[in-house]
Amino acid sequence: MTNVYSFDGILVFGLLFICTCAYLKKVPRLNSWLLSEKKGVWGVFYKAAIIGTRLHIPVAISCLIMAFYIIFLK
Repeated sequence: MTNVYSFDGILVFGLLFICTCAYLKKVPRLNSWLLSEKKGVWGVFYKAAIIGTRLHIPVAISCLIMAFYIIFLK
């Protein structure tokens, strides 16, 4: 298990958050409900979705590297 309070735990949480928000952006009902705000606390979801869709290749490579690190090196 990855501890949330360690640096690799924070990286895993961030990657999963970005990937989840990018996925939710593709669902029409959730897109209008969750990602409609662009400022404030709810704007974090929108910004993570934008990062996930615009930088999908680096995010996917980062997920693969992190999975390799957690499975084989940790």
